[in-house]
Amino acid sequence: MEAIIKPVPRVTPELAPFFAAARRRELVVQRCAGCDLLRFPPRELCSRCWSRDAAWTPVCGRGEVFSFYWMHQVYHPGFAGEVPYAVAVVQLEEGPHVLSNVVGCTHAQLRVGMPVEVTFEDVSDTVTLPKFRPAG
Repeated sequence: MEAIIKPVPRVTPELAPFFAAARRRELVVQRCAGCDLLRFPPRELCSRCWSRDAAWTPVCGRGEVFSFYWMHQVYHPGFAGEVPYAVAVVQLEEGPHVLSNVVGCTHAQLRVGMPVEVTFEDVSDTVTLPKFRPAG
């Protein structure tokens, strides 16, 4: 029987700096050069001042669960062995929200407001994903 391979994100030019930082085990977001607003996901225009100038900047990787759900449905056979898994919006200490997975906790432990910290998972030879785990 042939092994089913999980899909991995496509590294687009816009996200290349994000994925390069993740390979180094560093979490980065965009910082607007016009008004210093931190943002993620990356975008061409700042939503506050409309500047087109931004740079990638490291963040501490700590935050709290803003919202979450448990994925029970298998939408791709590559994830069949992982359900249920937690998908969460994490609000970083610096402010931006990041959509990711929460690993290392049970249904009973995961809650809104729970402190989390970034961890990294190599999902292919070229792609590393930031995920979050309970802090501490």
